[in-house]
Amino acid sequence: MTDLLGKLAAIEDRYNEVGKMITDPSVISDMKRYPVLMKEYKDLEEIVEAYNAYKKLINDIKSAKELQSTTDEPEMKALAQEELDELLPQREVMEEKIKFLLVPKDPEDTKNCILEIRAGTGGDEASIFAGDLYRMYTRYIANKGWKYEVLSVSEGTMGGYKEVSIEVSGAEVYGTLKFESGVHRVQRVPETETQGRVHTSAATVAVMPEAEEFDVVINPADLQRDTYRASGAGGQHVNKTESAVRLTHIPTGVIVACQEGRSQHENYEKALTMLRTKIFEAEVNRRQEERARMRKSLVSTGDRSAKIRTYNFPQGRVTDHRINLTLYNLDAAMNGEIDEVIEALKLAENTEKLLAAANN
Repeated sequence: MTDLLGKLAAIEDRYNEVGKMITDPSVISDMKRYPVLMKEYKDLEEIVEAYNAYKKLINDIKSAKELQSTTDEPEMKALAQEELDELLPQREVMEEKIKFLLVPKDPEDTKNCILEIRAGTGGDEASIFAGDLYRMYTRYIANKGWKYEVLSVSEGTMGGYKEVSIEVSGAEVYGTLKFESGVHRVQRVPETETQGRVHTSAATVAVMPEAEEFDVVINPADLQRDTYRASGAGGQHVNKTESAVRLTHIPTGVIVACQEGRSQHENYEKALTMLRTKIFEAEVNRRQEERARMRKSLVSTGDRSAKIRTYNFPQGRVTDHRINLTLYNLDAAMNGEIDEVIEALKLAENTEKLLAAANN
């Protein structure tokens, strides 16, 4: 307990130090340093609040023990014991909570993200499934109180999407959705199947932390900009003006396109955000893979080719293969109720981190 209190006291000191720094006009005017310090301050705030609650709990336990040892009145001893019976289990719960809070967070967890869904093997059925995943995620996003904006769309010939990209914004967006990256598999009888046979199709989901300007600096001279006429749903301007924008980053060969905005300028800004994010993703994946090798993690590796989840319609089940979790709530999951799976994945990753920290 002494070690824990020492760590928490040091964190509180840093919290107070950062709190003073973010009120300094010279720091506020530094557009690179200020956002980093604000993020650190917010991350430390939850730990400091837990520390203050923990200190109060420790003092209450100490007072109850002192009362029990100093009083001669049976009623007061009984009251003190009753209070201890209530407080001691709370201390254990609080200590576990604090241990999890002290697990180092991925620096990208608080970022917004870009979520891409691509139809994989399975032809038209894969596109339809990609559309089902899009519906699942947009409902989940609504349930969380987040917002999303469509960046690019390529529709399937029989419905759904060959590819769809959305920008998701809100609290802890990437830290929550990052577990969705990988191959999602569906097993069901397609609408086009006349003999009732179950088919297996797949779609790939990629979740990328949205890069901010200070994460990736792009030289305008390194960009090739092309414009073209947008296609698909989007209003009266579609196919009348060259509002769609395609950007090529010459040094890396990364290409992005955006056509969902109402103007060329809007599409250019969105495409630039997508481009930064794609370039930034390579560095994020490298770090994730390095951490995964260190702790042999199967939960969050950044490997898009890994089969992570199966949606089996005949049996009404969802199985996440990374943590061997099977739930028989397929209809609810496809309607966006996937919190149970994501929370289980978060717990598994935090447990891995705790074990890694204990072994170091």
